Amino acid sequence: MKTFRQIALIAVIGVVYAIGSQVMAQGKQDFVLVNRTGVEIYALYVTPHNAKDWGEDILGADTLLNNEELEISFSRKERAKYWDLRIEDEDGNYIEWDRLNLLEISRVTLFYKNRKPTAIVE
Repeated sequence: MKTFRQIALIAVIGVVYAIGSQVMAQGKQDFVLVNRTGVEIYALYVTPHNAKDWGEDILGADTLLNNEELEISFSRKERAKYWDLRIEDEDGNYIEWDRLNLLEISRVTLFYKNRKPTAIVE
């Protein structure tokens, strides 16, 4: 029969393992995207800089409203350093940013400054 101390130790080990697994599963390129553009984003693409196409829309059927933010996570096996980002509005108008070093960026805030699309990276 297990003692209370043994059960508590097993529970603590389980919690530490669960937290550690989540941290270990995160990629070094993970970042938060903040939409301050003033428009709703209908499509979002993040692809390695050397990719030949944009791949899948990260948002799928969802959209990213103005002033909302989205956590974007990568597999921890991902090795690419530079990434390109593309957003599209409801009419298919798009803006692209290229060569974002996601190994050094944890937050990207998109907005318009002097009527030009701008991104602040942190």
